[in-house]
Amino acid sequence: MIRYRVEPEDFKVEEIPLYPPTGEGGHTFVRILKRLRTSDAIARQIAEVAGVPARDVGYAGRKDRVAVTTQWMSVPGLAPDEALTLELDGAEVLEAIPHPHKLRTGQLKGNLFELLLRGVDETSEESARARLGEIEQRGMPNRFGAQRFGHGNRNPDKGRAILAGETSLRDRRKARFMISALQSQVFNRTLEERPLALDAVESGDVARVTESGGLFLVEDVQTDLERASRFEISATGPIFGTKMSEPSGEVALREARIMEEFGIPLGSALSVPRGLRVPGARRPVRVRVGDPVLSREGDDLRFCFGLPSGSYATVLLEELFPEIVEGRG
Repeated sequence: MIRYRVEPEDFKVEEIPLYPPTGEGGHTFVRILKRLRTSDAIARQIAEVAGVPARDVGYAGRKDRVAVTTQWMSVPGLAPDEALTLELDGAEVLEAIPHPHKLRTGQLKGNLFELLLRGVDETSEESARARLGEIEQRGMPNRFGAQRFGHGNRNPDKGRAILAGETSLRDRRKARFMISALQSQVFNRTLEERPLALDAVESGDVARVTESGGLFLVEDVQTDLERASRFEISATGPIFGTKMSEPSGEVALREARIMEEFGIPLGSALSVPRGLRVPGARRPVRVRVGDPVLSREGDDLRFCFGLPSGSYATVLLEELFPEIVEGRG
């Protein structure tokens, strides 16, 4: 049985920031090393000891709890020298640098991973290396990982209730996260039902330019298939919302059917509770894995690689090792 995350140290994550702090300004960017704590819990604790509202502490992305991770957070009105002396449960401040603005969700390039995979025999290793070669050529499925959906997959249902006005949360950050879990569920279903290979596009797709992030509607399929084969562009799936770019043709019909299945009105027909914004977006159906290295350590494998913001290491593990389990098994 192949296992991962037997110990927190088996799962190391280092955040790659979108930009460095400037050294001046009313916020302080702090680089946090944490173990067995959620990003949200550390942010709340920093807010408490710094004497600021929890909503004023910013961070770009949530990091795994059962892991050793580093990430940046921002705190208003906290001097860097004072930040370096903060005493946190299960975490420590490594750096503290001033910056003019709060750190916002999504403001990161990606993450670097160093994982220890325990009990990998030679047959499984050979199969994983072959599959990794295919992924390097075609890309990794960009589905959301199971941790996105919470215990018992309840987060999407909570998000659906918030959108329907059946329940409300005073914590807007938490409310947005629950809605994003529903968006993630819809995207995963769309990716699951997509009839094409990851490195293909079809007429009516909304494609994303890899370099710039720009979106366009696929019309010249032959030309765009060649571009997709070079990873210059990728097809996208829906992150539903009031301003999401819409596909056309068969792609639009397929997405509309899935939206209807989840009870989500399309585009401007989507009603959003007061105080929340759900503009929507398009998410690439695939991503590149950065510089993957598998190395043998006795009965185990060490796996180092990078992924862009919003993509999941656990998804890559599932693709390479279908039999893998988390923890001691």
